[in-house]
Amino acid sequence: MRNFILASTSTVYGSSFLEYLTDELKELFKDTEEILFIPYARPSGLSHDNYTQKVQEFFSTIGKKATGLHTFKNKKEAIKNSKGIFTGGGNTFLLVKTLYDFNLFPILKNVIENGTPYLGTSAGSNIGGINMKTTNDMPIVYPPSFDTMGLIPFNINPHYLDPNPASTHKGETRETRILEFLTQNDIPVLGIREGNWIRCIGKELTLEGENSTRIFIKNKAPYEVNPHFDLNQLI
Repeated sequence: MRNFILASTSTVYGSSFLEYLTDELKELFKDTEEILFIPYARPSGLSHDNYTQKVQEFFSTIGKKATGLHTFKNKKEAIKNSKGIFTGGGNTFLLVKTLYDFNLFPILKNVIENGTPYLGTSAGSNIGGINMKTTNDMPIVYPPSFDTMGLIPFNINPHYLDPNPASTHKGETRETRILEFLTQNDIPVLGIREGNWIRCIGKELTLEGENSTRIFIKNKAPYEVNPHFDLNQLI
């Protein structure tokens, strides 16, 4: 039974790393004490070890251990044998390229589809969509493909921002960019605001959090849905 969370962010204003998801993560990882952390959205020069330590500090507060995938020689076996997986945020281009470099996408998708609990935040959520074309990140590297895992039949735009009416900025809004994507692609896009997440339990697929989520579908006006919305209605 599929069991995953794809969250807009790891940290919301006024709380610490992953704190706002504490209760959800206790439930998600209730059957395991060990989490495999995938740190590849952060450049290695900024330290995968330090990133992993930050993750370890949070999971220790709920009685879990976390180990970085970068410490394993056989990364495919580490994923295959994992009892819970977390992919953190950072740069989606770098994350996707690294997963392709190690040929990890097939095994990662397989274990998640077969029930290994998975948490993605930001870039780690982007890879749950059909492709990464609606990321907000700069293309600091060039992955061999923009295709990702397709755990859900949509794309995600994490950290979705509404236009600020008080701003003097006259450039493109986030909505404009997503509408540009839809002129070239027929894939629904979920504009997930900070503090919101997608929850999958078996065949159930819902939007959760405290805020509404903006839905973008080709040839339709964007619209809002409230928390607990059933995403299967869009399939």
